[in-house]
Amino acid sequence: MLTIYGVLRSRATRTVWMARELGIPFERIDVIQANRLPAPDAPGAPLNTRSPAFLAVNPHGHVPAIDDDGLRIGESFAINLYLAKKHGGPLGPRDLAEDAQMTMWSMWAMADVEPHALAVMYNLVAKPEAERDAAAAKAGVLALERPFATLEAHLAGAGGHLVGGRFTVADLNVAEAFRYAQAAPDLFRSAPHVTAWLSAAQARPHFTQMMAERAAEPA
Repeated sequence: MLTIYGVLRSRATRTVWMARELGIPFERIDVIQANRLPAPDAPGAPLNTRSPAFLAVNPHGHVPAIDDDGLRIGESFAINLYLAKKHGGPLGPRDLAEDAQMTMWSMWAMADVEPHALAVMYNLVAKPEAERDAAAAKAGVLALERPFATLEAHLAGAGGHLVGGRFTVADLNVAEAFRYAQAAPDLFRSAPHVTAWLSAAQARPHFTQMMAERAAEPA
């Protein structure tokens, strides 16, 4: 049975969403990020990313991680690509070419989108106002202009999806990176195809269910 490690206020959201889209059973074990705890190494501290029990699953010390009948994997996009290929269906690749494209888009989002989108989110909405860095937020927005233009052009000619004309793991992974950029709505005003694509992804029932559960989790 698949076990997913991580609280929902982490990138574990995307793996929970993926598992539900695939319709596969799983158990989720709460593992909180160590930097959210005042004393993560103290006796009695909740299971966290520095706990020896979790480091035995993922020695990199990040969530999410999975244990799939003894196979242990970290890194959310890699996990999702693995699950898509293992379980197949419309979310997974139909051939080697689709597999390569799904991997390409996921790696692009991880390298070119997510770091800048996180800088935008943290410095516009997530951090306490006194800790926000306006220059970092502005730099993040500027850095995202090219990825937004790239995705806008692709979606305009690809029928509203990244690969194969259907919702796949590529859409799910990339949508999760772009979600952080929603703190800067001006980026979306000049990208109608990106806006429609992200809205459609976030209207999927398994996404809305996951986000409702995330909102109910302690901050």
